[in-house]
Amino acid sequence: MDLHKLAIFCKVFELKSFTRAAEAMFLSQPTISEHIRALEQETGQQLINRFGREIRTSEAGNILYSYAIKMLRLQQEALEALGHYSGALAGRMAIGAGTIPGAYILPARIGAFKKSYPDITITLRIAGSRTIASEILSGELEMGILGAQWRENGLIWQEIFSDELILAVHAGHPWAKLREISLEQLRAEPFIMRDHSSGTRRALSQILEQHGLNPAHLNVVAEMGTTEAIRQSIKAAIGISILSSQAVREDIAHGSLVAVAIQGVTMIRPFYMVTRKNQALSPLCTAFIETIGREN
Repeated sequence: MDLHKLAIFCKVFELKSFTRAAEAMFLSQPTISEHIRALEQETGQQLINRFGREIRTSEAGNILYSYAIKMLRLQQEALEALGHYSGALAGRMAIGAGTIPGAYILPARIGAFKKSYPDITITLRIAGSRTIASEILSGELEMGILGAQWRENGLIWQEIFSDELILAVHAGHPWAKLREISLEQLRAEPFIMRDHSSGTRRALSQILEQHGLNPAHLNVVAEMGTTEAIRQSIKAAIGISILSSQAVREDIAHGSLVAVAIQGVTMIRPFYMVTRKNQALSPLCTAFIETIGREN
């Protein structure tokens, strides 16, 4: 079975359109149609049901697609393995990450990896921890870097590096002149919290609970979906927050935000490499993990 024809079939299947598949693969629409027709003759099955401009996949098409994806992925892995063996690793890889590792840690590491392997293409998906975990389970992503861990059948968590969370206030805040504050003082101050899908929020809640402070007792004045929104809100004196040191490093260096210690509390959070159980990683992904592991 010709892998090129399978790749065309998969594109038609995914886009539900001969025209869009032709555009995506830089082929003419008659060429796309001819390849699908040849594949149907070879399999003896009608793979695509045509209703004017609308197309729907048949049950046979659904079955073939599930195998075709595996065959094309195996082809890619074989090419990557040969490239790795010859020192010329190439290919594509899709990985995911939470906001902090995705925005502040991985870009530099991807850049360093690209210098060693300029022919690779990496897609980095940044989203909430639950979303990334779900996409790893479904096979859309090969691996992810997350700042939270929970029990999930089908996934493996391995600690890969760590980060420090710090209490940040704006430069004009009364606490900006203090060396440290007590955990009890934190309870009453207007606080800006990340949204519920955030790994940072989950890690922060666990740390506070370990030190006897229920996060529900904080004076939360706002919940925000991104770290960037919280950074700007602290500067606007809406409230204070506890954020990744990676996210506010430049603000603290420039003096627009001030880090304040909390007496008796050290806030270290691990980041985890998340992969799917019982699935061998591609040579490209393996090489990437080895590279970022050496940098820690």
